[in-house]
Amino acid sequence: MTRDLKSLLVSETTHIGTWTQIAAPEMVDLIGLNGFEFTIIDCQHGPFGIETAENLARAADANDIAVALRVARNDPVEIMKALDAGIRHVVVPNVETAEQAGQAVAATRFGPHGLRGACPCCRSGGHFIRNWEDYVIAEETRTGAIALVETAEGHRNIGAICTTPGLSALMVGPFDLAVSMGLNGNWRDRAVIEAAKDMLQAAKDAGLPAIMPVFAPSKTECAELIAEWRSYGVSCFVIGSDKIIVAEAFAAWSSVLTAQTKAGSATSP
Repeated sequence: MTRDLKSLLVSETTHIGTWTQIAAPEMVDLIGLNGFEFTIIDCQHGPFGIETAENLARAADANDIAVALRVARNDPVEIMKALDAGIRHVVVPNVETAEQAGQAVAATRFGPHGLRGACPCCRSGGHFIRNWEDYVIAEETRTGAIALVETAEGHRNIGAICTTPGLSALMVGPFDLAVSMGLNGNWRDRAVIEAAKDMLQAAKDAGLPAIMPVFAPSKTECAELIAEWRSYGVSCFVIGSDKIIVAEAFAAWSSVLTAQTKAGSATSP
């Protein structure tokens, strides 16, 4: 585990990652081998659990890309399992209040300062921690919670959320935000864009790093959105997902080959 998401979050350089929703370490290999710097393993919408996520994290480590895990809910046990598996950051969905953000942070910290369960035999510590005191000190500095704010209620409380002590970063969820606002997932709607800008500005004002998902299937539109969000202090971008990128590649190949096949058939005697 060499590359760390925390160092990317505080960098002023643009960093590109994606979502991992396909339960295959080979897919994480391809993400790393093709220039992405981090991935977020999706245990909320991905059809797998922590056993699979741990192996996906091993692939991320092997390819020297940073990794986080989106837990299914703001639950101390789920967060503990992710951290014990050696995944240093968790993305906590549907954070709507500062209290919920504080609960997520507490789940990443050992007692007496937090709620994280303690076990000396886990992957994050090499499966048998001989010096527990040093391990705890190291974990406290390298692990963290990222608040995924994706509802109108979260938008209303964004100032308090962003000033939650110990929070590692804010992530805006534009698709769910558009659903919450009654816009049927239309993340391009001006009201959604403005709400996202409000949230990013609140993070910037609080000195909190931000991560922005970019779903645009067009590479040109994606680049334009990255440039726009950069002006709000964002350095880390989650581009599409492994499924979106693979589906686009399949579609590009099939459309070209189908067109060529039809053209060849039309000219055949």
